[in-house]
Amino acid sequence: MSTTGVMTSTGATLEVPGARLHYELRGAGSLAVLVGAPMDAAAFAPLAESLATDHTVLTTDPRGIHRSQVDNPEADSTPELRADDLSALIAHVGAGPAVVFGSSGGAVTALALVQAHPEQVHTVIAHEPPLDELLEDREQQRARTEDCCETYLAGDVVGAWTKFLDQANIAIPAEVVEQMFGGERVAQVVTDERFWFAHELRPSTWWRPDLAALRSVPSRIVVGLGADSTGQACDHTSRALASALDTEPTMFPGGHTGFVDAPDVFAHRLRSVLNGS
Repeated sequence: MSTTGVMTSTGATLEVPGARLHYELRGAGSLAVLVGAPMDAAAFAPLAESLATDHTVLTTDPRGIHRSQVDNPEADSTPELRADDLSALIAHVGAGPAVVFGSSGGAVTALALVQAHPEQVHTVIAHEPPLDELLEDREQQRARTEDCCETYLAGDVVGAWTKFLDQANIAIPAEVVEQMFGGERVAQVVTDERFWFAHELRPSTWWRPDLAALRSVPSRIVVGLGADSTGQACDHTSRALASALDTEPTMFPGGHTGFVDAPDVFAHRLRSVLNGS
């Protein structure tokens, strides 16, 4: 620990097929992996700091996002590809089997990882995975996602986000959406956003897990759900996954981004879940 009380992180790059993955390591102890999609490593930094007092914490930018550059920026980022990336990172670090906390699209990545490489994963916490294919109205949800993506790629950024938030049942006033996504914005944010709408959102939400495989893996699978997410789209998908795995959702503080909004509180709850309480 540094004299300022901030855990020092070490950043590096790993070459994998088709990409160069930026990753960061903090702390010491058993391996904990924190992953999002499209969220990058920076979004998980405060939570990583909290966990790094007794874990080696691995964070990464998913392929095609921020510092993880890809050979073909027009290729889709599928859960299977991102799972292989995580598998390569865990093997490279050499500290597995790991606890893997994935949120949103990162939860889909984590499920694909434990499905394909269960020997590398001790516990998966899939926090609010947007698995629309598990819903009864999956065809409608698929069409709405396609509409969001096409709206964005046609140049209507605010319109696309308005449709996305409506589909997610996340209430944000129209003027706030305009302030967030209209006008001048940071170039890297726009680049990552376009990649997500063009090449990551559809493969992630349209992915259907192999439920029989997930039920049979020796790894522990926890379906996480935000206490403030009631009625939102990821509330429905998380409950659908938990039901399909014959379990109940495990509640976490906050909403879809609770680990960003209150990382220390979230870390306390995450530790209790890892300890089985």
